[in-house]
Amino acid sequence: MPNTLNPLELIARRWQPSARFVRRAALATVVMAVIIVITGGAVRLTQSGLGCSTWPRCTPDSLTPTAEMGINGLIEFGNRMLTYVLCAFVGLFIIAARARSPRRRSLTRLGWAQFWIVMGNAVVGGITVLTGLNPYIVSSHFLLTTGLLTVSVVAWQRAGEGDEEPRGVVVRPVRQLAWLLLGATGVLTLLGTVVTGAGPHAGDAKKVHRIPLNWQEITQLHVDFVYIVVGLTVALWFTLRAVKAPAAPRRAVLELFGCLLFQGVVGYIQYFMGLPEIVIGLHMLGSALVWIAVLRVVLALRERGPVPLVPAPAGAHEALEPQPATGTSAASR
Repeated sequence: MPNTLNPLELIARRWQPSARFVRRAALATVVMAVIIVITGGAVRLTQSGLGCSTWPRCTPDSLTPTAEMGINGLIEFGNRMLTYVLCAFVGLFIIAARARSPRRRSLTRLGWAQFWIVMGNAVVGGITVLTGLNPYIVSSHFLLTTGLLTVSVVAWQRAGEGDEEPRGVVVRPVRQLAWLLLGATGVLTLLGTVVTGAGPHAGDAKKVHRIPLNWQEITQLHVDFVYIVVGLTVALWFTLRAVKAPAAPRRAVLELFGCLLFQGVVGYIQYFMGLPEIVIGLHMLGSALVWIAVLRVVLALRERGPVPLVPAPAGAHEALEPQPATGTSAASR
């Protein structure tokens, strides 16, 4: 009895995407993850968190919003529908990574990890609605989205490098400083969710339970960690210059500093203007960009060799798809 091929195997036998296509598909998942962060913020800032009164249906009697629900129902339902768009992009990446020859299980695993995070976060989003926007569930919803963004950035990086054992491009203490920077940025992000849970923008016009903390004091702690992250970023840049690190990681640190500068300016604007919704939306965008940038800093401090070549056909002496020359760091590709 012949072996039954699964659909991904059938696609792989008929389609051979380029390495560039696979990496662009990975980048598309990063962009979609950022869009999900922004639209999730729009739901909260427009007080549409309970625009759909239940889950998985929008109302007890309808899958879609009704005219009586107004713009809030449309915004909440639209954010739900974006989950399917995100799944489509993640699916494209999984298919492209699986069809690419030679097969790289590391990429397909990262693609499936994204898929299951999306599925898990959809359930958490439903629980958020069913619990009336419980601030702790709302925070976990955002943190899971940050986890999705993390995996998608790693997948994007891995799609542009090989599968060799990672080798540091700088000495270990410098890499440890970068990991400290990553940890401090993670705490900064976590404090941001606490500010959201305790702050005035609850996500719905009705009375919604808030985290019982003084949001202004938590905001001050959040700002303190901004200074810590900025200080670590500057320290890392001077350290990379001192050890004559390759250009790629130094450029990644400058990109991170630029994102922090943008985020800092937006943060002060929203504070002095009384937390206007559109500026808070820009602040959420800045948060996603900062997290992407700090991940790229850490990933730029090691390399894993070139992207594997497409196997040459029988009788050929060279691979079908020549790869660009690699620099000193995988992140420079």
